[in-house]
Amino acid sequence: MRNNNPLIRFFTNIVGRIRNIFGRNIATIIFSVLFLYMAVSAVFYMTSDRIESYQVTAGPLSMNETYTGLALREESIVSCDTGGYLVYYAREGDKINANGAVYGLSATKNPEVTTRLSQEDLSKVRNSMMSFSRTFDPSRFSSTYSFKYQLEGSILQYSGVTGRSAVLPEDEDQEDSSENESPSSSSVTFGNQTICKAATDGIIRYSKDGYEGKTLDNLSKDDFDQNAYRETDLKKDRPVTAGEEIYTIVTDERWSLLIPLSEKQAVKLQDRATIRVKFLKDDMTQSGDFSIIKIDGAKYGKLDFNKGLVRYATDRFLDIELVTNTVTGLKIPLTSIVTKDFYTIPSTFANIDSETGEETFLVQVRGENGETGTKVVSPIIYATVTNPKKTLTARGEDPETPTYTYYVDKNVFAEGDAIVKEGTKSKYIVGETAALEGVYCINQGYAVFRRIDILDQNEEYAIVSRYTNYGLVRYDHIVKDASRVKEEDILY
Repeated sequence: MRNNNPLIRFFTNIVGRIRNIFGRNIATIIFSVLFLYMAVSAVFYMTSDRIESYQVTAGPLSMNETYTGLALREESIVSCDTGGYLVYYAREGDKINANGAVYGLSATKNPEVTTRLSQEDLSKVRNSMMSFSRTFDPSRFSSTYSFKYQLEGSILQYSGVTGRSAVLPEDEDQEDSSENESPSSSSVTFGNQTICKAATDGIIRYSKDGYEGKTLDNLSKDDFDQNAYRETDLKKDRPVTAGEEIYTIVTDERWSLLIPLSEKQAVKLQDRATIRVKFLKDDMTQSGDFSIIKIDGAKYGKLDFNKGLVRYATDRFLDIELVTNTVTGLKIPLTSIVTKDFYTIPSTFANIDSETGEETFLVQVRGENGETGTKVVSPIIYATVTNPKKTLTARGEDPETPTYTYYVDKNVFAEGDAIVKEGTKSKYIVGETAALEGVYCINQGYAVFRRIDILDQNEEYAIVSRYTNYGLVRYDHIVKDASRVKEEDILY
């Protein structure tokens, strides 16, 4: 049946003519057209001048400088008074009180000790073992021996050898000799051992390195050579003789760290009295008094601390970071920064919308019949600058009430527009401009101006505030080279 619809007949004739010209393989023609379009697009993409973007990051302007410091502290080496087999009771690197047990000496390799602990003391021992087990690191197996010394020293304390009477309830033969010992004496008999105590408070080390007597007066440049540094282990698994060095004790919490400085670093730090230091060993930070001294003609920074020594008493050289770059914010390239002109309008001509709380302005307009009226304009205010307080009020303003200058986009007003102050005849003619710094944000594929407030900068980057109205936030994408883009350009 023949279709009499003229529109359908028209398209049928067109399709028929195309078939007569190109044949019946319409799909091949369509595919060829699409392929040609893709090829041309690819050529334009490869030859076009692409705009590079930059993702906004947060952090300081630059990394703080790191140094390796030489630790000086008040310490001395202690030697044993008698000979025998050693048993250690103090954990290396821990602080010990005066009269605390450090080591024991006995005539036999395996000392004979019998004691009985209360249930409360046994519970403390178990808790200590569980705590060590939870934090045990196989890569630091040597800590097991330090914990063993600490545990044995705790058992001595619980049994009354240190700080209390050394009488053992189950060993009546030792009672008389134990009672004759004063708790403050430097040694006490326990079983077949002589327990040697610390004469003063301090931190125990079982090594020496030759720096124990070093002061600023006898330091040399060679003392900072880590390649020449040698440490001697004082722990012994053989019988010792009287006068042998047994341990080192650090007797003062005050200590110093000396760092070598170049001339440039010395100039940069010369006005500093205190500096915050980050210890890379454990990422702990603390502040120290800072001064610059000279040793063998070279400049060194001297950092003085009065705490924290217990964490680093076993270290002679420490890697540190001087926290001098304290300004943080959003980091952007200097090449991204542009300036944009804005109209400036006094805040006294603004009104507050009762529903939205936004600032609005009454702009004078003229109707088609020549009558004068006003319209409400609600622009984006990019910046609010406080005006200096006035001492004289020619128009009756309250000098105690602060006034502001608003920065608004020039696209909202036209030069010469009259802004009317509500309820008065006062007018402000739009025309004065001022510039703000900013960048082009391209999150949506086109360039949008975002204001920035620069806190600090160097030769390549700037740190800007993250709390700027209509400003940037972390992970925004901005144009890296703003000279190649104009505002509202479509980039992709």
